[in-house]
Amino acid sequence: MPAARPKKESVSASPPSDDGHLKDSHAENSKSKRKRQSQSCDACRARKVRCARENAEDPKTSCRHCITLGIPCTYDYQPKKRGPPNLYLRRLQEAAAAAAANTSQDGASEAEPQSATASSPPQHLHISPVIQPKSPTAFLESSLNPQPAVPSVPLPPSRYPIAADTYHPHNFPPPPSAHHTHSSPPYSGPRSADPTSNGNGLLHGPISSPKTEESSYSQDGYGNYPPVFNAWSYGKQQHQPVIPLPPPQQVPPLSYYYRPRRLEEIAPRDTISLIIALFFDFVYPLTPCVHKPSFMADLHARREERDPLFFALVMSTVASTLVQVPRSYVPLERPVVRKLAQTCHEASRHITIASYDPPTSAHVVIRYFDCIYHFCEGHDATQHAAFGEAAHIAITLRLHEEASYEGLDPIECEVRRRIFWLLFGADKSMSILLGRPISLRDEDCTVHFPKELDDEYITPSAYLPQPHGKTAIVSGLNYISRIFALLGEILVRIRVDKRSPPQGQFATARLEEVQSLHQRIMSALSHTPEPLRAKPLHNQQSEYGGAGFRQATFAEVKDFFDNPNASRVNALNPFLVMQANLYVTQQLVRFVIDQYRDELILSLHGQIDEQKVAEDREAVASDLLNILHSIPIQSIATNGPSLVHKVRFVASTLLDAVRKAEIAPASAARAHAYLWDFLSILSEIERNYLLDDDRDGTSSADGIGIMG
Repeated sequence: MPAARPKKESVSASPPSDDGHLKDSHAENSKSKRKRQSQSCDACRARKVRCARENAEDPKTSCRHCITLGIPCTYDYQPKKRGPPNLYLRRLQEAAAAAAANTSQDGASEAEPQSATASSPPQHLHISPVIQPKSPTAFLESSLNPQPAVPSVPLPPSRYPIAADTYHPHNFPPPPSAHHTHSSPPYSGPRSADPTSNGNGLLHGPISSPKTEESSYSQDGYGNYPPVFNAWSYGKQQHQPVIPLPPPQQVPPLSYYYRPRRLEEIAPRDTISLIIALFFDFVYPLTPCVHKPSFMADLHARREERDPLFFALVMSTVASTLVQVPRSYVPLERPVVRKLAQTCHEASRHITIASYDPPTSAHVVIRYFDCIYHFCEGHDATQHAAFGEAAHIAITLRLHEEASYEGLDPIECEVRRRIFWLLFGADKSMSILLGRPISLRDEDCTVHFPKELDDEYITPSAYLPQPHGKTAIVSGLNYISRIFALLGEILVRIRVDKRSPPQGQFATARLEEVQSLHQRIMSALSHTPEPLRAKPLHNQQSEYGGAGFRQATFAEVKDFFDNPNASRVNALNPFLVMQANLYVTQQLVRFVIDQYRDELILSLHGQIDEQKVAEDREAVASDLLNILHSIPIQSIATNGPSLVHKVRFVASTLLDAVRKAEIAPASAARAHAYLWDFLSILSEIERNYLLDDDRDGTSSADGIGIMG
């Protein structure tokens, strides 16, 4: 057996001047039986070295290390039992004792006020509703069952603070009412004056902690924490007595919300029916992702009272409609409309968050409507989160693969195809307007376009023929999906070339591909049905500018949004509404292709014809201006903010190009000036869709035109 390695800690840790004495001490100890070393001095304990004293039994004598270092040799350290006491629990015990003492002292004097408080909750705890009880829209006050607020557990200040470290009482529902089954401690005064309002009541009830403990959580001037936090370990707490804790407040499971609901719990049924009618009149042509006959039949049969997911679909449909239709179309005040939209969205969210498995096409439609709601409300991050959920559920259902449609009934097939291509277009809009990666790539998709049939000709068992000469509303979705497919092709090439720029013959081949895409986008709408074909205008730009034109157009926009008796003929024409979306999107994709074509020419030849570039920019501005003037302003306004984003993207980029071109013709500057002038009218349209009077109509840069 090999010899044990001799210990060296005493020799290595001791000062050089005492080597001889330590060797003699070791020799003497080796001859006799080792005795257990008594308590070391504080300095040797801190340095973790053997404490060398002449008389080990006499704690008054200084050890050799302290004598050599010239420091006091103290023995203040008190040994503790294994497992030191939990300082956190000790503070809680002290606080509980102090609270009990206060309760016993004030019990007699506060008996009557507490009994009165228990019978009736304090008024300042009630959240005042937005609508007064006498208002005809009082149905919005108690639509959802409020849940108890969960206070936050106190934490020491973090070196890297996060939003969850702070308790925000305004972000939680109102306190539970008396009909809840779980008990709560009696009210004993304003929470602001209670030192336990930071959340200690979650585990230990209304205890008051001493004020002297508050300073123990503070950091020093160097950002260091007190030693109590550094020395804490789970192993040290195992041997401490466990204080029995009361059960936490009741938190309802997710399944609690997944239950049938009645529409009357949210709003009168007539109000819901009116909003659904507005959806099919104004919103459905751009987002035909529900089957109207079956949807209306289920609504009439009160399916929502048996199927929670259908209730969620109705709620999301209502919420997205309220933020997309002109406010004059809904006979409610603007704050009431906004409150109703928020209530419907939250009611839908409560149900769908507990019903992801198994996923269905209804989940995709609901999340897409939620995406539109958050886009119009300006909730950019939440909008992108809702879109991500919709896209990933669609991929989980394999909506991008044609093989997954085998065995499905015709209605389900068409709903899935329509919602997938709506997501496909929104993905490309997000990519071009925000510079984000593409989520749904064209090369991964084998799904066919929706059949060009109106909903009444799609039954659960068969497809009926579309009458001759009648254009299906879904035709607009098919044509704009083809345009977005071309946009996806050019975006993929742009980003591949940005990572690895083509050189030589590869750059020439790429230029040919881009020119081919340019030809395809210019002819993408040449075979559209007659109702979708825009009437050509012959560059009548002399009539586009001037104060008279602006005043007349602004007056028409104001009448459209504010006058409930204004003519809605053009807004009710779904093909005029789709025309604006189709042709503006076409010019957007054309502009992106032209830009990249010019970059390729410059990289190949080292120079570019500035005159030709200026003429191309003038052509884009003129064509876009002609399109906007060939379509009635009511039809353009019905498209909402998504159309404004596309026009703003092209106009802002064209402005930079015109300014940089030194030899740009005057006609290009004039065309762009007219386009920018028209954009002010579109911005007025965008502002009128806002339900918040405090917002000025300038949406965040993270918003996207999610309707394609």
